[in-house]
Amino acid sequence: MNEHKEKILSVCNSICKNTLMETLEISYVDVGENFLVAKMPVTPKVHQPDGVLHGGASVALAESVGSAASYIFLDGQEFFVRGIEIAANHVKGIREGYVYARATIIHKGRTTQLWEIKITNEEGDLISNCKLTTIALPRK
Repeated sequence: MNEHKEKILSVCNSICKNTLMETLEISYVDVGENFLVAKMPVTPKVHQPDGVLHGGASVALAESVGSAASYIFLDGQEFFVRGIEIAANHVKGIREGYVYARATIIHKGRTTQLWEIKITNEEGDLISNCKLTTIALPRK
């Protein structure tokens, strides 16, 4: 399992080159039977003008990890995965350190999937709670 896990994380991280994920320094750090975890550093690059994590950066992290999870768990070789709706509740600010986004599947339909993405700080405190709906479209 550990070798399989490392391969999945390696693929997820390798496809981030020259993308928004690379710009935001998002990296995939853990995967399990029904979840994927990514982390992102909180630096001035992702701050609002008053020095706290920008909600848009949190949403970009959430959609990135949720879409990657869909790709993994729905066989990305057969389907294109796209986010079609995202909602976020930001409950706590953070100025520095790392945030971790854990995407867990709530509903795995043939066409649409529903993901819960909890974003936490290094101490495990909830920063944002997000819900992402993805759609799987067959590759032709």
